[in-house]
Amino acid sequence: MDDCTPDRVDYTALERLGDEIAELSTHLEAATARLLELIRDFDERGGWNSGFSSCAAWLSWRVGLDLGAARERVRVARALPALPRLAQALARGELSYAKVRALTCVATPETEERLLAIGRAGTAWHVERIVRGWRRVDRNVELRETALRHSRRTLGVYQDEDGMVVVRGRLTPEAGAVLMQALAAAQETLYQRRHRTFVSDVSAETRWEQQPPSFEQQQAEALTLLAETALSSKAARTFPRKRHSGWRVTRAGS
Repeated sequence: MDDCTPDRVDYTALERLGDEIAELSTHLEAATARLLELIRDFDERGGWNSGFSSCAAWLSWRVGLDLGAARERVRVARALPALPRLAQALARGELSYAKVRALTCVATPETEERLLAIGRAGTAWHVERIVRGWRRVDRNVELRETALRHSRRTLGVYQDEDGMVVVRGRLTPEAGAVLMQALAAAQETLYQRRHRTFVSDVSAETRWEQQPPSFEQQQAEALTLLAETALSSKAARTFPRKRHSGWRVTRAGS
């Protein structure tokens, strides 16, 4: 049995073998970059929409990838157009797909350059570890910002000197989005109601003389309709009766 003693090892041949491995790996990463471009184009053009639920499902069937791995390919493919430095580094073989996959989980156009330096300096294991820490920090920052916004929510309703009711407040983005959607739906309802009344009750000679309400007036009417709808709902009728005493509801738009 032969022993691989140091004086019998062909270091030159091993160095050439190592160079060939590195070169082929570079070619594979460049091919992966091209593959991701094709996947993105295929995904955007809906080539998978022929009985499959997603591009990842099509990839899993067509190429034999694990479904989780296919989802990651699609995710990275979608992320790279906004991260051109990472995309170029992958195409040149400077970064492995494993590193790029991890970095695209947290990278933004603002942090891309910094994360690219991390990817070049560390191993794939180091990059994965840094990305996990980065994501924890991001989550903590997001939670703090969410809590801060929540603590700043306010709503004031009071009656002015002329009898008008003034409404002023600050809502969280989520609550604000719900309110704006509800107001838009109420405005559409009032528009349809106003249009039907306008056509049936107003003569052709006088229609042009009536001015439509301004956007702010429409918003006020929509808010009134939302309040009226809430009060007339089944849930509102379960409130204690004394809460309703003295309330006078006026039909929106009247």
